[in-house]
Amino acid sequence: QVQLVESGGGLVQPGGSLRLSCAASGGVSSIKTGAWYRQAPGKQRELVAQIISGGITNYADSVKGRFTISRDNTKNTVYLQMNSLKPEDTADYYCNAALVLIGSPYSYSYWGQGTQVTVSS
Repeated sequence: QVQLVESGGGLVQPGGSLRLSCAASGGVSSIKTGAWYRQAPGKQRELVAQIISGGITNYADSVKGRFTISRDNTKNTVYLQMNSLKPEDTADYYCNAALVLIGSPYSYSYWGQGTQVTVSS
């Protein structure tokens, strides 16, 4: 079955860095678009970063200059490099990707299982 498996979350001190990975598997030809969302307890899910057609990236104002989304098509993986982390970055992070499946001309949206990021001293 098609899966998006997230990894890389954990506990980090303020000012530290963390890289999240979102690996697609299960007959996936390529990742068309990718995005990272986050949701803190009691808050709405927020779009953090996205990478779309042509490699264009967009970021929430709160993470601009600190986070970088990228895509490795050879590994069918989307990454989120997080630098200069702040306590307010603490949340569950979810990967979303439009995946092109082998033998299909279309893309389909999938969600990762989520990974927790805690920024605290």
